Amino acid sequence: MEIAQHDWKSMLCGCGASAEHLARDLLQVAGGGVRQEANHVSLEEHVWSPVVLWEPAPAAASVALAALADDVEPASREWFLDLLQYVVAGEGTDGESARRGLDLPETCRSLALQGLWLLYGEVMSNRSLGAVGTAFEILTAVEPDRARLQRVREIAADWLPTCCRTGLCDEDLGVVDR
Repeated sequence: MEIAQHDWKSMLCGCGASAEHLARDLLQVAGGGVRQEANHVSLEEHVWSPVVLWEPAPAAASVALAALADDVEPASREWFLDLLQYVVAGEGTDGESARRGLDLPETCRSLALQGLWLLYGEVMSNRSLGAVGTAFEILTAVEPDRARLQRVREIAADWLPTCCRTGLCDEDLGVVDR
């Protein structure tokens, strides 16, 4: 349903074409099916890159959060968490979106903040080390309540990856206390 809420055809993809193909890619991953499907879909240079986010990034973040609220396959769940992490960690906005006054990284972080309890639920579920670590790293980028984040870090210390347990992931994302 979340995929259908966005006008992908009118968005400019990072590849220079319409973002319409991204809706199919996201649906493919969300649909589950073969566990390996998620590993074969990459939105790098379409939604995100190490340097900028493109116009479809907020829509992709919304789809990722909707998928996390659903009961998707574990491989798809980790894929959507990775996608959310990429857009939350974004540093810049593509030129066209910036000219229109959009701050895509900030928009994506605001969207992720709306899914705060989904992310905490993922950490506390201890489903898989990868999912737990990625969800916690996203939290380090968006959680304004640093004391709550620290309490969860202490409670979940036994199953958090070392970088999250020690606070190194906070530094990797350039997180500063707000």
